[in-house]
Amino acid sequence: MSLRTPGSDSLNAVRRSRELAALANGEAVDVLVVGGGITGTWTALDAASRGLSVALVERGDLAQGTSRWSSKLAHGGLRYLAHGEVGLAWESARERAVLMDVSAPHMIRALPMLIPLGAQVSRAGGLKLEAGLRFGDRLRAAAGTSRRRLPPARRISAEEALRLAPALDPSGLRGALLHWDGQLDDDARLVVAVARTAAAHGARILTYTRVTALGAEGATVHDERGDATFELRARHVVNATGVWAGELSGGVALRPSKGSHLLVRSDALRQPRAAVNAPLPGSGGSRFVFAVPWPHGLVMIGITDESFEGPIPDEPTVTPAEERFLLEGASGVLRQPLCAADVVGRYAGLRPLLASGDEATADLSRRHAVVEHDGILTLVGGKLTTARRMAQDVVDRLAARPGVRARDCATTRIALSGADRPADADRDPIAPGVPVSHAQLRFAVEHELALTPEDLLDRRTRLGLVPERRAAARSAAQEAIAAAG
Repeated sequence: MSLRTPGSDSLNAVRRSRELAALANGEAVDVLVVGGGITGTWTALDAASRGLSVALVERGDLAQGTSRWSSKLAHGGLRYLAHGEVGLAWESARERAVLMDVSAPHMIRALPMLIPLGAQVSRAGGLKLEAGLRFGDRLRAAAGTSRRRLPPARRISAEEALRLAPALDPSGLRGALLHWDGQLDDDARLVVAVARTAAAHGARILTYTRVTALGAEGATVHDERGDATFELRARHVVNATGVWAGELSGGVALRPSKGSHLLVRSDALRQPRAAVNAPLPGSGGSRFVFAVPWPHGLVMIGITDESFEGPIPDEPTVTPAEERFLLEGASGVLRQPLCAADVVGRYAGLRPLLASGDEATADLSRRHAVVEHDGILTLVGGKLTTARRMAQDVVDRLAARPGVRARDCATTRIALSGADRPADADRDPIAPGVPVSHAQLRFAVEHELALTPEDLLDRRTRLGLVPERRAAARSAAQEAIAAAG
């Protein structure tokens, strides 16, 4: 049974200014959360729903960092089984169940996924993959996700595989393995929904508020829009800034991993109805490039998993070598190879993986950790699917401190903002071929804390992923911001 949210979930410039002023005037909070991505917003919601006063500060917009550059899957952790991490796969299956059935059923759909059984997969390899999928089914059932929500895995014929994915190469195709996982409509919108739900529980959500110094009793912060600096006082501090965590607190050792993605038009793959996992040569069936159908005529090709060295950029870019790798990897199972001319968009993100010796990042665990250093709790590692559990763990740690009075975690029973309303249909489109309406832009400004045209184009909608759509919608985004004053 889900819990009702107790207050207003509307976030806008007026509310931000009012709450920022109260903190600047010396009002202290129980918990300061630094970072407006998926782990930071879940932490704010967890703490606020336990009865603690919370302020979340983010130097840019919500979901401005890694959280909007994911593969947009709420997945059950099948890849972790190949590395023997059954516990991590079980955690993923449990958290996927919470997301799909309680937190965000309005934002997640069941996605059919194919592993073609062709020349890239030996018969023995196919049996091994099938065994892994069936074990994943047992985890799904144990986690409480019904067969109606995510059907069980099965082997299908070549003919059925080609109906689901017409671009597959039929030569040598013995059939395919079909399984199901969760697909997010939009990772950035999930972050916004969590932030709005945290606000309904009393959390102050303060974007464009940069931390210039962080300590165990609060932070020095700069209001980027009002150009003012003040001391924000807090009894406890959580650093949830992902790959940037080491810039604010010590005791953190990370090995960032870069995940790059391409977007191609769905007609380049003959309008697939299922995702295709293309096994990479020489991986033994443990690594894939996948082609995932998206709404509005797109297919996402992903994903790389390469160690990233050097300063952390705000927006990583896809290199030509990564693009070639993804196109060639996906083309290995296709009748007609993909080429650069098929690509209409690109994006990349950096995963904040915990350092572990000299292992390649593809082999590093996706487990998370809570690290305490000089009184600051830093939350690192993990992934989007398990971010709710990550937040629970860090707030449990905080709640165990002397003098803290907090209720038990309730986020497994909280439906996020919007879960009780059907998704808006695409009415009143901004321009032909642009799947966003003027009403959606106005709603984002009035209720979702969109403060700039970029907030609208790149995070409240994902038009910015396709440059031609971004250009067509830019004037409408500017008008929506201007209309709000």
